[in-house]
Amino acid sequence: MGVIDGSEEQARWLDDGEMAAWRSYIEGSALLEHRLNRELQAAHNLSIADYEILVRLSEQPGRQQRMSELARDVAHSKSRISHQIRRLENAELVRRNDCLEDGRGVLAVLTDRGLEVLRTAAPTHVAGVREHFIDLLEPAEKQVLAAVFERLRTRLHDRPDA
Repeated sequence: MGVIDGSEEQARWLDDGEMAAWRSYIEGSALLEHRLNRELQAAHNLSIADYEILVRLSEQPGRQQRMSELARDVAHSKSRISHQIRRLENAELVRRNDCLEDGRGVLAVLTDRGLEVLRTAAPTHVAGVREHFIDLLEPAEKQVLAAVFERLRTRLHDRPDA
């Protein structure tokens, strides 16, 4: 257990197999995100976080979504999403509109220019996802990963502060 030997707290320590799985996930997901981000930055001057926001908005009716819902959907804080939207606004890829339904909310709206940037960047992103992830997996592994991460996503969305 290394530096944690002698801890007085009772913990369910990870066994060797669990630790190997956890570390592989941490390192592999960080490397994958870094690679996909680098490819989008190099080809389109777009971060993977910004790309994800453009994708989410493109999937919404009217290409718009409440900022609070968008933050939840991309697993960002409200302050982080606000900062990202401000940068995307400066690039004229997104604009903010007041929510007419209640007057309190703010909508992020994908602009025509934002949609065009997304359409141009999407093939680069999909090629990277295929090369660095999807094409490395057997069909059964894809099903298992989808089930595992859907369970994780659902649990963490349902219990965000637990």
